[in-house]
Amino acid sequence: MSPRPELKPNMAESLKKVVTLLVKNRRSFRMHATYDESISKILDVVEEVNKETPFNGLRWSIEHAETIKEPNIDRIKALGGGVAIQDRMVFLEDDFLGRYGKEAASQTAPVKLLMKKGIPVGMGTDGTRGSSFNPWVGLHWLVTGETASGAKLYSREKLLTREEALYVYTVGSAWFSHEEKLKGRIAEGQYADFAVLSADYMTVPEEDIKKIESVLTVVDGKVVYGAEEFANSMPALPPIKPDWSPVKYFGSYYKSKN
Repeated sequence: MSPRPELKPNMAESLKKVVTLLVKNRRSFRMHATYDESISKILDVVEEVNKETPFNGLRWSIEHAETIKEPNIDRIKALGGGVAIQDRMVFLEDDFLGRYGKEAASQTAPVKLLMKKGIPVGMGTDGTRGSSFNPWVGLHWLVTGETASGAKLYSREKLLTREEALYVYTVGSAWFSHEEKLKGRIAEGQYADFAVLSADYMTVPEEDIKKIESVLTVVDGKVVYGAEEFANSMPALPPIKPDWSPVKYFGSYYKSKN
């Protein structure tokens, strides 16, 4: 809802020092940038550092990248970077549409193009800043292109298949934490984390994707949540801490009312 920010004049100098330090110590890094104009300036610095201190396979990424254009996508690929997308546009697309117009809005974010270019792509919710932790809102958006208001601004060729959307949420996202061999698949050697769902993601009507819930969640081979026919599998919750927590007070209050 705000105008595009302008990066400060000393950004390049400051950023180069930080990125150089990280690369020399072989530390992965992730930089947040929504607009292609900002990404261009960031990539100028990243390319300069790479010439002086080669990345040599070091993983790094741009976060958000809603308006990234193809030339900068190619620059990221040349440097071995990835792009992590969130579902913020589910809630912000209508504001963006009003400020920048339909053509610009229809390009946010170019997930399909990023995948065609072979760039590692991850998907999430921005840790409640853009959405809740509910992944089904984001999966629904990737498959349908529908915003919270019901607007559909993306042509079909820019949308992902259900399989592609699930991939960027699982294996795709695991790349950013160097865990693609441990997370994202139900396979030997992977973490024993999985969920039994309330509906079949692959076959339910598109509109119902965002309504899917877990009825059984297993983490590290242990049941951590159960509902419906798995309700008896639900482990006892630990005591509420601290003792003065509003959760404890309101929980008792609602129990007394019901």
